[in-house]
Amino acid sequence: MIRIAFCDDDLTVLDEIRGLMDQFRAKYYQQIEYSLFHSPLELLAEIKSGLRLDVLVLDVIMPGADGISVAREIRQYDEAVKIIFLTSSSEFALEAYTVGAYFYQMKPVSEENLYRLLRSVISECEKARQNSLILHSKSGITRIHLDKLLYCEVVGRNLMFHLENGKVLESVGSMNILCSKLASYKNFLHPHRSFLVNMEFIQNISYRAITMDNHVEIPIPHGKCSQIKNQYLEYAFSKRQIFML
Repeated sequence: MIRIAFCDDDLTVLDEIRGLMDQFRAKYYQQIEYSLFHSPLELLAEIKSGLRLDVLVLDVIMPGADGISVAREIRQYDEAVKIIFLTSSSEFALEAYTVGAYFYQMKPVSEENLYRLLRSVISECEKARQNSLILHSKSGITRIHLDKLLYCEVVGRNLMFHLENGKVLESVGSMNILCSKLASYKNFLHPHRSFLVNMEFIQNISYRAITMDNHVEIPIPHGKCSQIKNQYLEYAFSKRQIFML
C-alpha cells in the first residue's frame, strides 16, 4: 500500500485532485491510499501524531504556514517521505530542494503530467521499500533507508541506529534478529556482538578498531582482525572498488 497526502488551501484544487486520484487509482494503481488536507497545520498535527506517508504533495503558498517551512518541520519526523511541491510560483524552486524535495511542479497540473509524476514517484517508493527498515522508535514508527545507516549498536536492551546525517534513532530489539533480517544485504558486517556496521562507510580497519566515516571507532575483538579485513576486501572487490598497493 502506497500512502499519499495532498495539502492545498484551495478547495477547488483539492476537489480536482480527488477526481484525478480516483481515476488514477482505478486505471493504474489500485494499491493507493490517499488523503486530502486543507490546512498545513492539520497535516503537521497528523504527522506529529504518527502519520507516515510515502508521498506528500504540498502547495507552497498557503496562509498561516508556507509549504517550505511545513516541509522543513516534517523532515524532523520523517526523512523518507518524498515531497512534491505544487505551486503557481517558481521563486521557491531552489529553496524547495533544501528540504529534499523530490519534484517541483508548476500549476496548473494536467492529468497527463500528474499521472506521469505519480507513476515515477511510486516506482521510486517501491524501490526504496526493498532497501529500508521499519523501526518502532521513541518518535513513532520510522522507516530508514539502509544506505543511510552507518552502524547500529546495542545499548542496554535497546538498539541505537546511527544515520549518515548524524541522527540517532533508538528502538527496542535484538542485534541477532537485526542481523538475520539484514543477512541478504552484503554491505553489513557484524564485527562485534554489540555492533553492526555498513561497510560503505568504513574509513579504516586496524588491528583494534574499525573507524567509520564519522570518526567513530568500532572495537574489534581479539583475534578477529584478519577475518574482518578479509570480509571487507571481499565486499570491496565485489563492488569493483579501486585499490592502491
